[in-house]
Amino acid sequence: MDFDDQLRRYFGTDDLATIAPITLETGLDRMRVDLGMEKDRARRFALWSLLYMFGASPDLDVAFDNEDDRNAARDFMDMMAKAQESD
Repeated sequence: MDFDDQLRRYFGTDDLATIAPITLETGLDRMRVDLGMEKDRARRFALWSLLYMFGASPDLDVAFDNEDDRNAARDFMDMMAKAQESD
């Protein structure tokens, strides 16, 4: 999954600065629906990660049945927190 492709798919643009608030909420809703329907673990993780970066991800126990996936998500969350600390 390419980040820019996902932005265009859900928000109609790859320029975050141009996404209107209503477009953002609509795109996040569509992304949540797709996350709920996605069966491929890697694609589910990618969708969850994008939702997490937007502050809109579901809880780990809701998003992932697999403990390994939940642990990977925790690692991702830690990595993102460390990246924000270094900014």
